[in-house]
Amino acid sequence: MFQGASSLALDTKGRLSVPTRHRDVLSATTASQLTLTKHPHGCLMIFPRNEWEKFRERIVALPMQAQWWKRIFLGNAMDVDMDATGRVLVSPELRAAAGISKDTVLLGMGAYFELWDAATYAAQEAEQMKGEMPDVFRDFSF
Repeated sequence: MFQGASSLALDTKGRLSVPTRHRDVLSATTASQLTLTKHPHGCLMIFPRNEWEKFRERIVALPMQAQWWKRIFLGNAMDVDMDATGRVLVSPELRAAAGISKDTVLLGMGAYFELWDAATYAAQEAEQMKGEMPDVFRDFSF
């Protein structure tokens, strides 16, 4: 399970250096194979390949009413491999889709990661913190 936030900068070629604490797990469990795709909230999702395959099967099984979401998730998916130094190339198309130029936030979200433009994430998080928590937290104890 991946968790935690990392502030990272893409290099001039659009490569992301995966933090060491995640890199070792990804190398051991997925042979450094990842899949990136769009997220409906404006960031990118980065899946270890085995988790992507599970997610992809769920998306493929959706009914025809979800055809556009199939296109968004599957049509934009790109398979990548971490290089020997733990870098992953984020394609120009996916960087543009998420508004990512250089400074990013990588969030561990359990089975996958979200990659956000740092300024976009900070603004959206601040906005969410101003509002009420969703009803699903009503009976949740902190």
